[in-house]
Amino acid sequence: MTSDALARLAEEIRACRICISNPLGKPLPHEPRPVVVPSATARILIAGQAPGTKVHATGIPFNDASGDRLRDWMGVTRDEFYDASLFAIVPMGLCFPGQDVKGSDLPPRRECAPAWRGRLLELMPQIELVLAIGGYAQAWHLKEARARTLSETVGNWRQIFASPSSPKILPLPHPSWRNTAWMKKHLWFETDLLPFLRTEIRRRLSPSG
Repeated sequence: MTSDALARLAEEIRACRICISNPLGKPLPHEPRPVVVPSATARILIAGQAPGTKVHATGIPFNDASGDRLRDWMGVTRDEFYDASLFAIVPMGLCFPGQDVKGSDLPPRRECAPAWRGRLLELMPQIELVLAIGGYAQAWHLKEARARTLSETVGNWRQIFASPSSPKILPLPHPSWRNTAWMKKHLWFETDLLPFLRTEIRRRLSPSG
């Protein structure tokens, strides 16, 4: 059964140490702690970037201020968000990648997506909607439909969502509070995209669909 295979794959992922044993570049500077929430029933996939320091410490995805903002964008409660029957959460990098000399999070580890992402998505064929959060997730899920900049890509959300491909994809900026200025500059994000996002999510959370 798909659910059994998904559970076995999740166990394999949580034991992964590829970024130390066979890294692409410098090894991960700390003990790996893959954070992923696969689901055999969820119709919505949250495709983020990589865990931050708080998520690494707790093992709970989006367990920080960015997660609070993302849940507000989505119009869901914390209980709904962490219900694995409703949402799958698979970041591009499964472990906290560490920080640069300025204290900013490094990009997602390059080993993760090639090793695990395709296998995970293959075992979750019921996914109908992907929230592609940030440039790394958009590059993977949108391929050539991704524009030159994140602003252009998110600005093209109507055309991207209207694509006949399945699952549907909605590109989003990262919900970091550092992007507050971006949101103030692009007012359509709150007035147009977020109401649409909330409607699409609520529709897929409804038993009738």
